[in-house]
Amino acid sequence: MRPGEHDGLRGVMWLLIALAVLGVGVASASEIRGALERERAYRAAPECASVPVKPSACLWPQKFTVRTAELHRGRRNESPEARLAPPSGEPWRVTFRQTDPVLSELEPGDKVVGVIWHGRVVEVRDAGGRRQQTSEGPVGWPEDRLGGALACGSFGLTALVGAVWSLFARSNRRHARAAAVVRWHGAGMGVTAILTLWAQSANDWPMWAIPVIWGPLALLALASMVAFAIAAVRGELDDEAPAAPSSAGPVPPPASTGAPGGTAGSGSAHS
Repeated sequence: MRPGEHDGLRGVMWLLIALAVLGVGVASASEIRGALERERAYRAAPECASVPVKPSACLWPQKFTVRTAELHRGRRNESPEARLAPPSGEPWRVTFRQTDPVLSELEPGDKVVGVIWHGRVVEVRDAGGRRQQTSEGPVGWPEDRLGGALACGSFGLTALVGAVWSLFARSNRRHARAAAVVRWHGAGMGVTAILTLWAQSANDWPMWAIPVIWGPLALLALASMVAFAIAAVRGELDDEAPAAPSSAGPVPPPASTGAPGGTAGSGSAHS
């Protein structure tokens, strides 16, 4: 395969990746408003006056006994889960997005309180008063959607620019290198958004902390991307270096091994 064809296939691959990631970012951004409205509705919901007989918008704290608690650490596509038994009826299977702070401490026989909202357990509280949202809980989803939109949007958009640039510059090595610089800086901005979301969640910061922290870091990454792309186009990132001149001076021509009429110091043997 010729180098131009290899670069073209790589550009197409990056183009497909960029479009897929950018689509995820757009989908995450479109869900932010709905997630915010659902979280606000949950926080404003009153406590039920009596046991609800059908899914209701009020909150009902139901006492449960833990039957099993499975963390599923190291297992793919398996969420942490617990089976909670009410005073009467079948146990409820509840899944979680993470194991801490409540699920990791649960043992069979422990007493917990499950908050039921719209017919689902959305929060679990242990005897010590600690709380943890289940997979159905609305708290925290707006932050996740915002972080996903920033990560996938920044990476997808810059990767798209770099992919299109590389497809139009297959025969120009400098422009191809500049396109690669753009793509990898986009990956860095995406990783920075994910780390910012992790820090916000670990420290329980408000949602607005995500763009406040990520914004300046993204601007620094953009400035670096532009500077390196310009340097690549100018050839300042090329690996070829001119051959160093020799310091030994000119090489003298080889000495003659013989001359007509002989040389000084040579003689003939006489008998």
